[in-house]
Amino acid sequence: MPLTPLPHHPAAPPTLSDSDRNALHDLYVRGTPENTLRAYERDLIYISAWKALRAAHTGLGAALRWPEQEEVALPFILDHTRDLREAAKSDPAKQVAEALINRGLRKSLVCPAPSTLDRRIASWRAFHRMKNLESPFDAPLIKQARAKGRKAAARSPAPKSAHPITKEVLEDLLATCDGAMRGVRDRALLMLGWASGGRRRSEIAQLMHENVSLKEFKTKGLIWLQMVESKTTSKGETPRLVLKGRAAQALYHWVEAATITEGGLFRAISKSGRPLPRPLSPDAVYQIVRYRLKLAGYPDGFASPHGLRSGFLTQAALDGAPIQAAMRLSLHRSMAQAQKYYDDVDVAENPAADLLG
Repeated sequence: MPLTPLPHHPAAPPTLSDSDRNALHDLYVRGTPENTLRAYERDLIYISAWKALRAAHTGLGAALRWPEQEEVALPFILDHTRDLREAAKSDPAKQVAEALINRGLRKSLVCPAPSTLDRRIASWRAFHRMKNLESPFDAPLIKQARAKGRKAAARSPAPKSAHPITKEVLEDLLATCDGAMRGVRDRALLMLGWASGGRRRSEIAQLMHENVSLKEFKTKGLIWLQMVESKTTSKGETPRLVLKGRAAQALYHWVEAATITEGGLFRAISKSGRPLPRPLSPDAVYQIVRYRLKLAGYPDGFASPHGLRSGFLTQAALDGAPIQAAMRLSLHRSMAQAQKYYDDVDVAENPAADLLG
């Protein structure tokens, strides 16, 4: 008589001492990018609030459980794959959504973007992995519901910047940077952010003096950048990036003028025009780009800091640079993602698009 297979149970987390538990926690923190940690924190706050509010309708308890139940995972997907504007006032999903809006955790009753839901589910699954538990989102029914919901809510992705900051736009921004300390800093920031491959604002803000090598500037006109990590690379795996020409000159001038010998590369500047020890935040980088666009005469919302990234790749495509060479600097991990910028240029330059004259 064959033995009846034992039902599967998630592996129990190993018994750890307090010191080992603290060491494991520290390992997770040190081994996870800061942007990911911030996303985990936001998602945990949102998920906890959603379940606490939904508990009145599910009767499954307000606190998160480990592992979480499929009876909770499925409503989470269903609540976030519908446009709730036309839902009845008594609809539990609408009531929960309105409460989340009042708490500032949700923007509207419109169905969230599939990417937003994907990220929150990914965080929830990551929390289970950290506890050595299986996630309810791996169950066949839950996976199928998520796939159907993704198709039902599919939409054209909105660009992170309304327009790319191509070389022409960048030149307009640089023309607004005078010889004052703030202008010297902004010129260096914009040129580094663009010419080094289109750096994200978080990457610009995180650059330290020790990440920059000026040894070859006077002999070869080169400045080397060694970022600790990026969105697509882990600590210790980010290749060196190079600045040359005007971009290298602008950065060298800023470092010399501000007498930066350690700490953050780009600093806040006092009202009197003196560089401060405090490094810029990612939001400060956003404000600088916005300010320079306004000075250059561009309308509000014309571009965001991500326009430096999209503009670099768009210009590379316009100038006929091989996509592999552009990706070597932009550090795109996905060829398909980088190809989108090249495709837009190719379509615009395609002779078949001008058949009507």
